[in-house]
Amino acid sequence: MKTAVYSLRLSPGLKADLERVARNKKTRLSNILEMAIRDWLSKNAEDVSGDEEQKRLHASIAPLLGSIKGSDTRRSENASPLIKKSLRRRYGR
Repeated sequence: MKTAVYSLRLSPGLKADLERVARNKKTRLSNILEMAIRDWLSKNAEDVSGDEEQKRLHASIAPLLGSIKGSDTRRSENASPLIKKSLRRRYGR
């Protein structure tokens, strides 16, 4: 199952070309992009599965990932005003 999401910007012409190819091949645009990326990786990347630096980076950030615990269930809705209030206190703006 595919669960990872990656966002990118394309020129309108390239996007139209990709959509046309996907339509002609009767497949999803994401499948076309995945095939193109896999092809590029097979031609250009060294052994990406054994990239020790990438593993080290993932391990170093893993403890920081997750959810914030707290009793305020509306924290995300109130984040912007709380940050502005904090900045006003800190910098007097």
